[in-house]
Amino acid sequence: MKQNKITGRSKVLLILSAVLMVIVIFVPLWKIDLVAPQYPEGLGLIIFPNGLHGNVDIINGLNHYIGMKHLHTEDFIEFTILPYIIGFFALLFLVVGLLGYKKGVYFATILFICFGIISMIDFWRWEYNYGHNLDPNAAIVVPGMAYQPPLIGFKQLLNFSAWSFPALGGWLFVTTGLIMLFTAVTEWRRSKKATKANPSVVAASALVFISLFSSCNAAGPVPLRVGKDACDFCKMTVSDARFGAEIVTSKGKIYKFDDTHCLLAFLKEAKEQEYKNSKIYFVNFSGDHSMILSDKAVLLKSDQLRSPMGGNIAAFDNRDSLGKVQAMSAGDVVLWNDVYVQ
Repeated sequence: MKQNKITGRSKVLLILSAVLMVIVIFVPLWKIDLVAPQYPEGLGLIIFPNGLHGNVDIINGLNHYIGMKHLHTEDFIEFTILPYIIGFFALLFLVVGLLGYKKGVYFATILFICFGIISMIDFWRWEYNYGHNLDPNAAIVVPGMAYQPPLIGFKQLLNFSAWSFPALGGWLFVTTGLIMLFTAVTEWRRSKKATKANPSVVAASALVFISLFSSCNAAGPVPLRVGKDACDFCKMTVSDARFGAEIVTSKGKIYKFDDTHCLLAFLKEAKEQEYKNSKIYFVNFSGDHSMILSDKAVLLKSDQLRSPMGGNIAAFDNRDSLGKVQAMSAGDVVLWNDVYVQ
């Protein structure tokens, strides 16, 4: 029973992590700075766990001219739930530290790392949507231009220089993650030494740890980037994402295609079992061009669609959207299983 308990040092580190999480609730997490000739002093968007601060009104005024949506705290559910999630982790670390069980340390560490990964993916998705979904009737329209700020680091957006970096809360969050990871690894190594005479126990513990971690690191589809991504079959740069598709393998590798024609050709050339457990996604031709799993997509095949490589197939997440396009581009409604015969 004693070997299932953590050391006094680990308890102190867990309690310290809980304190850091409490501090994170009240300080800024992230900051995006914008500098341009007309704003030499710079504009700042400061992101707290419960809302947006800084030069929000000025930035919204600039966004209006280029067709970006205005930024309002109430539009983001994250600002409502994030303080509670951070508070939950503070309480979790405290309870695990006081109880002192190794399994609790492993669980809390993996859960926290998963939350960090999911948070960064959500932040990137938020930046992508605001930077790409622009009003076509805006006063300033630059064909092919997107205004997505960098996730971290520097990016030039027209005449604005944009910097994105963690603020105090972000660095405390990273510090907490490193402390928890150090504590978990240290306790795992102690367990490994204590059970050296019984290797099956070590193997079972490692298997559980790895499987839990990989379960929250499962890959999914990513948006196709026009003018940047290249098709993995024809090697052409993606020029129209509406006809795109992706293969996500069971190991998380992603293959991108600019046309269903290229997807089918790629699968035809592949080894029989190579992509057996892979998932196939299509870009939604309508709406926000999100990714649709192949077995949930309805396809319209029409020569009038004129896709980049002549596949002339568009995917939709519902038949109503398909019907509107079909009224202008007559064609046949098919399913993926009709198109791809293994």
